[in-house]
Amino acid sequence: MAIVNVEKTSRIYRQDSVAVKALDDVSVAIEAGEFTTLVGPSGSGKTTLLNQIGALDEPTSGRIQIDGQEITGLNRRKRTALRLWKIGFVFQEYNLIGVLSAQENVEYVLMLRGMPFRERREKARQILAEVGLEGMEGRLPNELSGGQQQRVAVARAIVSQPAIVLADEPTANLDSKTGAALLDMMRRMNDEHGVTFVFSTHDPMVMERARRVVHLKDGRIEREEHRS
Repeated sequence: MAIVNVEKTSRIYRQDSVAVKALDDVSVAIEAGEFTTLVGPSGSGKTTLLNQIGALDEPTSGRIQIDGQEITGLNRRKRTALRLWKIGFVFQEYNLIGVLSAQENVEYVLMLRGMPFRERREKARQILAEVGLEGMEGRLPNELSGGQQQRVAVARAIVSQPAIVLADEPTANLDSKTGAALLDMMRRMNDEHGVTFVFSTHDPMVMERARRVVHLKDGRIEREEHRS
């Protein structure tokens, strides 16, 4: 079953009165359980495509469906609700809330969903243990290393069991050893729990671990690679 359906989407920006086509008639489907990465040089359109799948940006033309729901043309309130209930995000800057502990950061999405305190606390503890942060639940982000912060971000993204997790350059601020460990952890979650991941990246380590690599150039899909 396709979690994401992108159909003939284009995105045109205005830059100094000049029309710049960031995406040009792109179509792609992401199936449940995929571990896919979007790759390409700067300006290829990979981040724009990821942002459109994440309902952070609107296509100029075309259609996008997430988990069977048409998202093109949704108003701001409905797009916010879609992101809350359907999509997990992992960013290169971590985007943790500095005044909240690791556990409170992970709980935050569950709180927004209205989950009772005890239930969300238990879920947060379980997922933090699974990403290797047992015993660090009470630490603030500035008391954690970059790799540990990114593990908190991954835990927050998957704790609510979203339809899809989108990761934009998740290893960009990590050294190679830490980045490899983080990617291996996400690949394990994909293997063991069927979490659907889509990455946007320049990192060869991400490409090596992906089961599907979608190459973009000049706003179009140039080719794809499928791996076992």
